[in-house]
Amino acid sequence: MSMKLPAVLLLLQLSSYFGSGSCGKVLVWPMEFSHWTNLKTILDVLVQKGHEVIVLRHSSSLSLDVEKESGIQFEDYPSSLSIGDMEYIFTKGLYKVIYELPKESIWTYFSAMQELLWEQTGYMEIFCKDVVLNKKLMSKLQESRFDVILADAFMPCSELIAELLHVPFVYTHRLFPGYTYEKYSGGLSLPPSYVPIALSQLSDQMTFMERVKNMLYVIYFDFWFQEFNEKKWNQFYSEVLGRPTTLPETMSKADIWLIRTYWDLEFPRPSLPNIDFIGGLHCKPAKPLPKEMEDFVQSSGEHGVVLFSLGSMVMNMTEDRANAIASALAQIPQKVVWRYDGKKPATLGPNTQMYKWIPQNDLLGHPKTKAFVTHGGTNGIYEAIYHGVPMVGIPLFWDQGDNIAHMKAKGAAVALDFITMSSTDLVNAMKTVINDPSYKENAMRLSRIHHDQPVKPLDRAVFWVEFVMRHKGAKHLRVAAHDLSWFQYHSLDVIGFLLACVATAIFIITKCCLCFCKKCSKAGKKKKRE
Repeated sequence: MSMKLPAVLLLLQLSSYFGSGSCGKVLVWPMEFSHWTNLKTILDVLVQKGHEVIVLRHSSSLSLDVEKESGIQFEDYPSSLSIGDMEYIFTKGLYKVIYELPKESIWTYFSAMQELLWEQTGYMEIFCKDVVLNKKLMSKLQESRFDVILADAFMPCSELIAELLHVPFVYTHRLFPGYTYEKYSGGLSLPPSYVPIALSQLSDQMTFMERVKNMLYVIYFDFWFQEFNEKKWNQFYSEVLGRPTTLPETMSKADIWLIRTYWDLEFPRPSLPNIDFIGGLHCKPAKPLPKEMEDFVQSSGEHGVVLFSLGSMVMNMTEDRANAIASALAQIPQKVVWRYDGKKPATLGPNTQMYKWIPQNDLLGHPKTKAFVTHGGTNGIYEAIYHGVPMVGIPLFWDQGDNIAHMKAKGAAVALDFITMSSTDLVNAMKTVINDPSYKENAMRLSRIHHDQPVKPLDRAVFWVEFVMRHKGAKHLRVAAHDLSWFQYHSLDVIGFLLACVATAIFIITKCCLCFCKKCSKAGKKKKRE
């Protein structure tokens, strides 16, 4: 009873907040593809609650679209890049990160990824300049008097726009390499002894050598982030604002951070009052499948179905990879629904049906679905957790390796390498997660954890956006760590002062003892002479 009462009171309090909040104006700084899918879920609810939502969309956008009946509005602005440029940049970058990043050593991988990310942030800077240097657009935004800016933290600029418009802002975020945004801009404490650094693919149960490796990663990313700031953003932000500043300093003014994970996926670690974990906010109960797909699924009989998808960003792959995958899928007794838009592989089996698009959430929620072969994107991982489906993870880039490593550590997934895996490896991995009941049990355990929350993730996300609108920010939740220098944060000045005090005390005591000893010695000699 004592546990249930606070939850009920919290629900009632949130309901009163939701009902009493007046409608406001929300400006949105989005990112493309899966990031947009997640953000749009929040925007749809804000629109339903009567808020005016306006999304900044550059003219070369590839995926920032909504349904005709949606109330989300767009403020389109001209970009220095064309759609053709964006398609080339995206295709080239995706190919590099999947096929060309060296994986022989984690250090060469990080180094190559660093260069690729610097290249990508160069394009992000172009979009930022297209907005803040567009006087007509900025004047229009200023006159609109927005109540809050909701932004994807991965792409800088929203914090600069918020500073120029004098508007509070809320971040949605997954992670940045090394958790550097979270540490330097969010103020999070991330002890490397038990918090694995982002992109390390380590768990929180580290051996001594893994802790050594984790500490080296922390040092690497700390130096890397400083270089990243100096090269890309600090000078630009200082020029626009007319005063010296840095990217972390400007980002640290965020009122709320909405992290797109939860403790079913994350390992436990310290948090802060202005950080909330909203993983799986887009998940929902499964709907009936289209008739043709339902007939195919039902034809699987007692063996059930395997869902195979490497996400919306991977529309194609090399012929040898496609054939290796198709060959493996043909060897299992289950029927396979494969989302793939490339050339039909020569080794495709009769048990496999290929689709350009699939209702992934509805398939994962189907009772005949036995396993999910996934690249490990956060949205797909959460749909699998929501429905309790075990996974075979084939991470391709970015946070996907961490996501799969976390699921593997929690006993709900088997991990494979996309480039090196053979057909036999894939067959064995699928048989393991299907036939070993522990994987299903662990997936269901995570599903129960995900569902057992006093307030749904989506409701919490919307609540915090409205909270910032109602209170004109949330500075009372901001930790004082943001106002300290690095040596003050680590109390090095205090430690130095105390050490100086101890050293002074030891020096004085030593001097006193020496003086006393000398006096005693002189007195002894005098007595002896007498």
